[in-house]
Amino acid sequence: MTIPNTPASHEPATPEQDPIEGIVPMIPLVIPLVGGVLIFLLAFIAVSMA
Repeated sequence: MTIPNTPASHEPATPEQDPIEGIVPMIPLVIPLVGGVLIFLLAFIAVSMA
């Protein structure tokens, strides 16, 4: 009986990158930009209705 050199593993050889971890560093930039666009759209709607 021979012993294999590498143990059997059910885990992938390279760990997968979590998509949430890729987005988290961009949150401080995205939230103010989206807020600015939202304020602009709300002001545009208010002016167009007045």
